[in-house]
Amino acid sequence: MERRLPIIVAGAGIIGAAIAHELRLRGEEVILIDRQEPGQGASFGNMASIAVNGFDAVSQPSTWRKIPGWLANPVAPVAAHPLYALRMIPWFLRFLAAGTSRRVREIEDAGASLALRALDDIKDLLGVLGAADMLSQTTCLQLYETEKAFQDGRDNLELMERYGLEYEVLTGEAIREREPLLSPKISKAVVLPQNHFISSPYGLARRLVESFTANGGQLLTGAVQRIEHDARGVGAVILADGRRIETDRVVIAMGVQTAEIAKKVGEPIPLETERGYHTQIMSPGIDLRWSLIWPERAFMITPTAGGIRVGGSVEMAGLRRPPNWKRARVLVSHAREALPALKVENYTEWMGHRPALPDTIPIMSPSSRARGLFYSTGHGHLGLTYSATAGKLMADLVQGRTPAVDMTPFRIDRFQ
Repeated sequence: MERRLPIIVAGAGIIGAAIAHELRLRGEEVILIDRQEPGQGASFGNMASIAVNGFDAVSQPSTWRKIPGWLANPVAPVAAHPLYALRMIPWFLRFLAAGTSRRVREIEDAGASLALRALDDIKDLLGVLGAADMLSQTTCLQLYETEKAFQDGRDNLELMERYGLEYEVLTGEAIREREPLLSPKISKAVVLPQNHFISSPYGLARRLVESFTANGGQLLTGAVQRIEHDARGVGAVILADGRRIETDRVVIAMGVQTAEIAKKVGEPIPLETERGYHTQIMSPGIDLRWSLIWPERAFMITPTAGGIRVGGSVEMAGLRRPPNWKRARVLVSHAREALPALKVENYTEWMGHRPALPDTIPIMSPSSRARGLFYSTGHGHLGLTYSATAGKLMADLVQGRTPAVDMTPFRIDRFQ
């Protein structure tokens, strides 16, 4: 019997690592390639949340009114650098087009098809890894300072009701009974019982890759430059140093860098970078048990990676501009309002690049141009949340199986 060529998975962040791990579990020969150590990039600095309720459509019918504010305030929860925004005009037009009432419901349906199975898939994966203790016992509190803020945020609660997700509203002292560290200025909180968090996002990515290699998978350091293909399909992966690796199946899971490969194949995708920031506080002076999200201020606080992580926001400014650390520090000031006893000592600041598509749902798809080529990118804020699910669904596509989810909404040619 002819021996099959190995499957190449390009990108060893949480998505690529989950796909490679799943394929190897199914008995495939797999080579996982990345230009840097596994678990770096956005996978290193995410907020550790399994955000089961986070699939609401970002673009809404009224979103266009907010764009001038994004351009004017460099430390707003959502900001766009004015010069970079000019080159993003085609992306913004697609983003606004995704905000029609009909399209919003389609996007939410697509997101729900992934999110509603995400926690079970994460639990399954952690069980395989022998790492069930990496999933928190407590979950997430969504915070509101005023009744107006709570009412303004009703859309997300209605989304949860529509798709059968439970929640609990707390008021007054019931909030402090659940989390005594919270400021009295928080007048309402919503308990999100499905939204657990991970004790270390980077640690999880590393565990995945360690399990993958221990099970016979191969890890290779190198920068994927292009895919060699012809009318028969994929033939090889070419690395930047000239190495050529023969294969007939390739998965590109390189985050925002995926766009470069897709363009060379002849199927450009409108993939942008959302720059996100966090501050990792290793001596916070408090023992926080819950993760916290304050929607009105667009940030999150999570006890993870041996300390407390404060992060969030969206900055559209490309890959090359230096970080605007004021954005991270504004988030910390918000965190101290929510948690008055929080100390900011022994801390580091981080900025990373989330891969963002204008309709805010990922691409998980075979290529429309080259047989044997597959893409998994554009998971935005939900890379960790969708990681185990993406591993299973992408492995099905690569192996020619029928996935458990309708993959039509995630096809790559929806932008063409």
